[in-house]
Amino acid sequence: ALKARVQTYFEGARADWLDRIRPQKRGDFRKQVNSWWNNLTEGQRTVTGIIAANVFVFCLWRLPGMRRIMFTYFTSDPSSRALCSPMLLSTFSHFSLFHMAANMYVLWSFSSSIVSLLGCEQFIAVYLSAGVVSTFVSYVAKMATGKFEPSLGASGAIMTVLAAVCTKMPEAKLAIIFLPMFTFTAGSALKAIIAFDTAGLALGWRFFDHAAHLGGALFGMWYVTYGHELIWKNREPLVKAWHEMRTKNTGKGGG
Repeated sequence: ALKARVQTYFEGARADWLDRIRPQKRGDFRKQVNSWWNNLTEGQRTVTGIIAANVFVFCLWRLPGMRRIMFTYFTSDPSSRALCSPMLLSTFSHFSLFHMAANMYVLWSFSSSIVSLLGCEQFIAVYLSAGVVSTFVSYVAKMATGKFEPSLGASGAIMTVLAAVCTKMPEAKLAIIFLPMFTFTAGSALKAIIAFDTAGLALGWRFFDHAAHLGGALFGMWYVTYGHELIWKNREPLVKAWHEMRTKNTGKGGG
């Protein structure tokens, strides 16, 4: 991460120097895109790649020749012949445009808070893990109830993000996009969401995959309370081994 930041700094300095010495084209599209990108927060830049991946998978659903592959690998179902890869791939999969837009809007809205809380590297690790954990909880619930229905969407992972932010900042004020005049605390929102999904799971509602939502929320609460200390801060041996392996490979290549 430090290497990338230093490289970005020098690239930005070089770009500013080139802008001063060469004539500018009016209405330069690339300059406008760079200006927009530079005005984004670190969190918004981090989730841009996740949003792009979701849009790409959404486009694949529109291709008739891809339907069989999409149902096999991009929907999670404990009765499917593919069990492991869909636990992650289904997190990036949406069949409905409204479903994808709603999930990506929530992710974009909470991106700055969660990345400032965890950092971009830890956020990516938690987000991908949350997709797998929430899908696993969904598998368990489907096996227990005998209702084998395919599920897809980023809702479980996004619930982890939302729960993590609400747990660390319970007094933060939130509002619903269509009703901005009504505000409520993040802690109250988290309690309401958990209560709703618990009721949905107990009563067998089929509005959403309530098990995945509940699993994602509980994972987010657990991670910011205990997981950061137990997992992320104890990863030093793994990081050292990785750097030693990279150093040895570099030395062999140089020889």
